[in-house]
Amino acid sequence: MNINLLLSMPGGMEWILISLLGIFFLWALIDVLKSEFRNGTTKLIWILIVIFFPLLGPLFYFLIGKDKRVKHRP
Repeated sequence: MNINLLLSMPGGMEWILISLLGIFFLWALIDVLKSEFRNGTTKLIWILIVIFFPLLGPLFYFLIGKDKRVKHRP
C-alpha cells in the first residue's frame, strides 16, 4: 500500500473537527437566514461573508453580527 495515501487520509480527530466546523457553518448560515436585520443589505452581506469565508465568517457573525439584528420585544 502507498504510504503517502495512508498519511494523507483524515483520521478520527480530523473527521470530528471537520464535522464540528460544518455544523458551526450551517448554524451560522441558518441563523443569518432566519434573523431580521435593520435592512436587507446587511443580511445579504452577512450571508456572503459566511459563505465565502467558511472558517472566519461564522466566527465573525457570532462575535459581531448578532448585535446587528433587530430585537423583538414580547
